[in-house]
Amino acid sequence: MKQLIKKSFSSNTTQNNISIALLILRVVIGGMMLTHGLGKLTMLFGNDPIQFLDPLGIGLTASLALAVFAEVICSIFLIFGVATRFSAISLSITMFIAAFIVHSNDDFAVKEMALLYLLIYVVLTIVGAGKYSIDNWLSKKIA
Repeated sequence: MKQLIKKSFSSNTTQNNISIALLILRVVIGGMMLTHGLGKLTMLFGNDPIQFLDPLGIGLTASLALAVFAEVICSIFLIFGVATRFSAISLSITMFIAAFIVHSNDDFAVKEMALLYLLIYVVLTIVGAGKYSIDNWLSKKIA
């Protein structure tokens, strides 16, 4: 029993558990955001006129393209742990704009999902991808 307790709370096990948790978080959140982005991707390359907000005043197409980049490309990068911090920052900016500009006049219930995503992306920006990522593999190859 002592061995089990000791092993459960050792720093190696804790680091491994954190990396597993980061892997699960990246894959699930990346996959969930990807579903939002794929709808926007079809809107960007579809035949219908673009109906998207322009919260930064850069044009409908540019705003939609930036959202697609973050929600599709950065989500795929996040899932595999490639350029994780860059991807998480891009997604954080997108969710910040969604929560505080696009939905600024909406009730909290409408903003809540964007705020939850924002929180997760800020944490991933701070913590990084963990050891089960291409970022980690590349850092070992370079070093």
